Amino acid sequence: MGLKKKPKEPPPGAPLWMTSYGDMVTQILIFFVMLFTFSSIDAARFKELAISLQSAFKGGVGVLEGGQSITVETLGPARANLAQLTEAMNQIMNVVESSGLKGAVETSIDERGLVISIKDSTFFDLGKADLKPRSIEILNKIGVTLKDLPNQIRVEGHTDNLPINTPQFPSNWELSTARATTVVRYLVEKVGLSPNKMSAAGYGEFRPLYPNDTEEHRARNRRVDIVVLLEEASKGEPFIIPVEEKK
Repeated sequence: MGLKKKPKEPPPGAPLWMTSYGDMVTQILIFFVMLFTFSSIDAARFKELAISLQSAFKGGVGVLEGGQSITVETLGPARANLAQLTEAMNQIMNVVESSGLKGAVETSIDERGLVISIKDSTFFDLGKADLKPRSIEILNKIGVTLKDLPNQIRVEGHTDNLPINTPQFPSNWELSTARATTVVRYLVEKVGLSPNKMSAAGYGEFRPLYPNDTEEHRARNRRVDIVVLLEEASKGEPFIIPVEEKK
């Protein structure tokens, strides 16, 4: 009767694949914990998470580009600035409605800040960069609100894709830039906004809101945007608009 061969004993320690598997499970766990946390930003819970992660990784935890971190301290001023721009937006919309320009002026807040979007026909004649008399009235009222804000302000000119070729404006680049500059100069010279916080940019037809496939869409693309930059955006830093905590 033959002797049974004794099976080989496994090498000491865990299998080699366990190390990679453990790393993957840890990263997935951290990912879902962070998703849960950011779904409703709570200062105390966020700070607790940041401290635990910092302790686990023996250093700072970067969740933005360049390894920058969102901290409770940086969220505070960001929320305050966002609240200030929201209040300014409400004031401007009251001015717009009282002036009968509700359809011509729209406001919104995005990752850049407060955007006041004005149809070009409200401010300018077709192919021109001179302000209409009625635009001066609305610029005066909007400017009063903007004057109290510390933020940088960028005025952006936009056109549709229909070409222009005049001695004054050889292309839509020149037309859009001239319109933006006209608005900036008025806000600085007539309303009294600080020139140190103003800038102008012309984008021609290259940043449309809609496809230039109908006259209605082209009309919507012809606009001047007054963008009140969030303080983080003006520094070139990423900003996440905080999600309000659910009650």
